[in-house]
Amino acid sequence: MENNGPLQYMVDFTLPSELSEEFIYKIPLQRNLVNRLISEGKVLNYSLSLQDSKLWVVFCADSEAELLDMVYRLPLTRYMSVRISALSLYSSSGINQWR
Repeated sequence: MENNGPLQYMVDFTLPSELSEEFIYKIPLQRNLVNRLISEGKVLNYSLSLQDSKLWVVFCADSEAELLDMVYRLPLTRYMSVRISALSLYSSSGINQWR
């Protein structure tokens, strides 16, 4: 299949079992950058389950290199394991809500 523009990627992050003070301190920095990436159309979805220690983010990027740059610029990435999947299909209702 030919790449005719930006691709979508699902990034599955697994949070550490215990959240350190350093991790918690960086949460506002993460939220600020994520909000900026959402406004730029680079993050399409950001979902967190503290119960399951999981964070799922759908990114829109022109290349895998651009994706990796965004993933590793996130302040909390260094504390989590990361699994990346290129998406064949992505649909959304457009709901955006922080809790």
